[in-house]
Amino acid sequence: MKFFVLHIIIMCLSFASYSQKVTIAAAADLRFALDAVVKQFKLKHPQADIQVIYGSSGNAYNQITNGALYDLYFSADILYPKKLQEAKLTLTAPTMYAIGRIVLWSKTYDVSQGIHSLQRYPKVRIAIAQPDHAPYGKRAVETMKYYGVYDNVKTRIIYGENISQAAQFCVTGNADMGILALSIVLSPTMINKGTYVILNEKSHAPLEQAFVVLKHAKGNTVAFAFADFVSSNEAKSILEKYGFVIPKKL
Repeated sequence: MKFFVLHIIIMCLSFASYSQKVTIAAAADLRFALDAVVKQFKLKHPQADIQVIYGSSGNAYNQITNGALYDLYFSADILYPKKLQEAKLTLTAPTMYAIGRIVLWSKTYDVSQGIHSLQRYPKVRIAIAQPDHAPYGKRAVETMKYYGVYDNVKTRIIYGENISQAAQFCVTGNADMGILALSIVLSPTMINKGTYVILNEKSHAPLEQAFVVLKHAKGNTVAFAFADFVSSNEAKSILEKYGFVIPKKL
């Protein structure tokens, strides 16, 4: 009888912990990869209630510093999680989960010449994420400046609020080319719908992507369980499928 009661208590505690809601703020380049990671996690923990809100890393950072109640924050630039840690808004130190890559993508134009394709077609409209608050947009500008083409093409740039919106501009034809995240280009919505070339990683600062567990997650066992899962081989395989480079130390 005692064993039966103890078993019921354990089951109830387990159900209670994994029915906790987890709200995640995540960079837009993770829209498909992180959804797949969450899906895999929920196969193991079906009671977990996880909501992911995607947007630019900078905007999410501003929301968190202004009191938004997120449990985890996945950024496309490790600098934002570091700033949150310095502001004592986190429960953990930043964990780098991946390194992102940028590509030049087009639905109709030849991009085989890489970034110089932007000058080869002098009338094409170019989509990038807003560099003021989106790391992928900032890296796009860095790359164009590295190759000396930025001043010649800047009047043709169309800015998306985040990298996902920049990609949408390309798919819908509102832009002819885009400097986009490889993870978005490899997603079901874009794969085989255009051509792309990966841009030289030496042309921009590395896209070191990191996450932190935020103070709002105190006592939330599901949030910490998911944070641990992101470092698992299962999660790494999913991220690699979407073109992310996994840091060796992870």
